[in-house]
Amino acid sequence: MDLGKYDAIVVGSGPNGLAAGITLQRSGLSTLIIEGSDSIGGGLRTKELTLNGFKHDVCSAIHPMAIASPFFKSLPLMDYGLEFTHATYPLSHPMDNNPTVTLYDDLKKTIDCLEGKDGQNFGRLVEKIIDHWEDYAEAILAPLTFRSNFLKYSGFGLDAIQPATWTAKRFSNLRTKALWAGLAAHSIQPLSNFGTSAIAIILSAIASKSGWPIPVGGSKSIADAMVNYFKHLGGEIQTDIWIEDVNDLPNHKLLFLDLTPRQILRIKGLNFSIGYQSRLKNFRYGMGIFKMDWALSEKTPFKDNSCNHSATVHLGNTFEEIVANEYNTFRGKKIEKPFVLFSQQSTFDKTRAPADRHIGWAYCHVPHGSEIDYSEEIENQIERFAPGFKDTILARHIMRPKELEEYNPNYVGGDINGGIMDLRQLVARPVLGSKPYRTSLKNVYICSSSTPPGGGVHGMCGFHAAICALQDHLGFE
Repeated sequence: MDLGKYDAIVVGSGPNGLAAGITLQRSGLSTLIIEGSDSIGGGLRTKELTLNGFKHDVCSAIHPMAIASPFFKSLPLMDYGLEFTHATYPLSHPMDNNPTVTLYDDLKKTIDCLEGKDGQNFGRLVEKIIDHWEDYAEAILAPLTFRSNFLKYSGFGLDAIQPATWTAKRFSNLRTKALWAGLAAHSIQPLSNFGTSAIAIILSAIASKSGWPIPVGGSKSIADAMVNYFKHLGGEIQTDIWIEDVNDLPNHKLLFLDLTPRQILRIKGLNFSIGYQSRLKNFRYGMGIFKMDWALSEKTPFKDNSCNHSATVHLGNTFEEIVANEYNTFRGKKIEKPFVLFSQQSTFDKTRAPADRHIGWAYCHVPHGSEIDYSEEIENQIERFAPGFKDTILARHIMRPKELEEYNPNYVGGDINGGIMDLRQLVARPVLGSKPYRTSLKNVYICSSSTPPGGGVHGMCGFHAAICALQDHLGFE
């Protein structure tokens, strides 16, 4: 390893590690990013997991925040190779005995689809966020304590803090409730938890504001563009280096860890205070996921045509079914009909598969660290709404929580959010404080999704951590 001196070192090259590196390098600090794997990206990797020529996103696939995030908006990534495409619709949610409900990229169309008072009530939840997204985003995608008064954001705070099950009482139509449950289930926790309405509101608003884009060539394209820009700024990257002791690092002034508390506590030489170590040990992880990818002979044959034109398809049927399944999964039970998030990138991005062939991408939530194979349950759920899907399968690839954690140690027990994002850990993430990116060591900062605002490809954890350090050490405002 190069033993030169750096102003800053970032350990981990997920979207937040890259965001921290870019922010530091743009501010004039010589920055080195170190990655343990042989490739950069964290959750932004694309690989041929099944057959040659079929490009599968290993983790994240659809990227609402990649366009909507204030940090990503500040980057000239289109100049460094990044290109997005869009499906006709961001999301469809088919049901057994009711028409499919669709989330459009136009709020008025969504309201019309939901009909009557349900449409009006849905619109009231999200329209103010859409109209003033830039203002709200600065507050929403930051620690709660960064806001002068969280609840003054009356179009968001009071609604967002409610359990999704409470907010759903505003709706009378089964289709609206089902849509709401599927959106809220992105929180990866029981929908009766406080704060689970937040993600449903945000995802709905972003659908109308900027859509749910698909990166051409795979999620890897986002990481590649960030790396290209970082290197253009003068930053350096080294891969295939696992850091087990901080004393093995090159000389540096500031250290940023794109790691969760569990990995951080394993690194030797980080002489945190006993109190801080204790708080990191108490950090909690949430449900895992069971991930599947398929090489397909043709497009997924959904019964409802709107599903064939959607970036994401939520397969969970009714509100009641989704709520019960997420609750029981959280309690450690195996579910026969899990809530499945399905994507079909090759329908809208022809670079993902050979001519006339397609890919499928899906996951369901499972108990933390579960070793159970959910392949049959996931494929049955897809077949439920797309009869004949199983006949199109050429090859499949699965990742249990164990394989996910081996692929990326930050995915503890299959938790892709870097820790459960319940109300407690939205406020204390990973610890309670006005600057939660700080550690008990004045030159060491955490920049992973275990800090606010949490999981998702938005880069804001890394951005805020870097800004915090710049304020602490260089007097940046």
